[in-house]
Amino acid sequence: MEQQLTPAAPPSPRVAVSAGSRRASLVAAIFLMATSAIGPGFITQTATFTSTLGAAFAFAILASILIDFVVQLNVWRIVALTRMRASDIANAALPGSGYVLAALVIFGGLIFNVGNIAGSGLGLNALLGLDPKIGGALSALLAIGIFLSKRAGVAVDRLIVVAGILMIALTIYVAFVSAPPVGDALRQTVWPDTIDFATITTIVGGTVGGYITYSGAHRLLDKGTVGRENLAAVTRAALTGIAVTGVMRFVLFLAVLGVTASGVALDLSSQAANPAAQAFQIAAGELGLRIFGAILWFAAITSVIGAAYTSVSFFSTFNPAITERGRNLSTVAFIALSLAIYLAIGTAPAALLVFVGGFNGLILPIGLTIFLYAGFRRGDLMDGYRYPRWLLWLGVLVCALTWTMGYRSIGPIFAFLGQ
Repeated sequence: MEQQLTPAAPPSPRVAVSAGSRRASLVAAIFLMATSAIGPGFITQTATFTSTLGAAFAFAILASILIDFVVQLNVWRIVALTRMRASDIANAALPGSGYVLAALVIFGGLIFNVGNIAGSGLGLNALLGLDPKIGGALSALLAIGIFLSKRAGVAVDRLIVVAGILMIALTIYVAFVSAPPVGDALRQTVWPDTIDFATITTIVGGTVGGYITYSGAHRLLDKGTVGRENLAAVTRAALTGIAVTGVMRFVLFLAVLGVTASGVALDLSSQAANPAAQAFQIAAGELGLRIFGAILWFAAITSVIGAAYTSVSFFSTFNPAITERGRNLSTVAFIALSLAIYLAIGTAPAALLVFVGGFNGLILPIGLTIFLYAGFRRGDLMDGYRYPRWLLWLGVLVCALTWTMGYRSIGPIFAFLGQ
């Protein structure tokens, strides 16, 4: 999900930012990162893996939160200090690598957006009983209309806040009434019965992979909340966004765990599979299913717009002279291409949503490697600030871990396309 629907011009290198504007931009960045991570992929992946792994999935959630912490903290801080976009940082650190990073983010965003359209189809299926393909097509066309209409975009921004509150309230309610085995979940958070690297890679990719890595940081850059003077506030904003996402994921996990622990088997692979909706229906009845469908649809429709907008923002790497009209037309074309791919492939929507998280998890270590190199070798880009070596070395550990997990997870992740 994304709040900003129209591209903003980059700030001047030393733009002054008032305290009120800084607070507003920090809140917007926190909301943008958290809501980008809490989309249809987030919801479906959590339900799918809770059903297959049970309480052991708690360990994957903890691992994903720790990885998110290191990745987002480094990316947000380096973008703020250099006052540059991610691809520009990459090109300055390793000439040519910015083009590679931009291409990967754009392609990963396209794959992500195919999954977002699938999620919108699942949402309308749960809400109205529509076929997911028809629901996805209608939602993509509506997303294009919303993007082109600033007034509609403002209305959606307000509706999504309400939908977000409803999602949190409904999830907490389901977590309570489903009576999950909390003790077992807490134990397996630190001592799991099984560890699945493909699961962790997918969860990380769904919350911090691809365009999500840079969405909040670029929002701060657009608003001028950059430089050493804003570094402490940027750090707090990154940590807050990670905490919001982590808490919401754990509560959703408990809600689904209570259902699956009772012996209910969720449908994970059929064309009509919608595991999270099934869990909410079992725990909260028909009304719970319809409310969940509306929430999932709102999450998906704003994610369609957000993924397209953020991915297209990397087009300037290849064409610095691109105009606002060119960006808008490119965003519309991006959504249309995502829809065409979704309609052409036969993968079940739920399986597709899991795959896109895994695919973007495979992309993550490439961008992180470039950023860490910039942190170690290009201190001259950071306004005279000596970047903390402990944070960079934590990044090295996480980077090595994500490369290893990615290598071991390629087969299982691509196997989701066959479902």
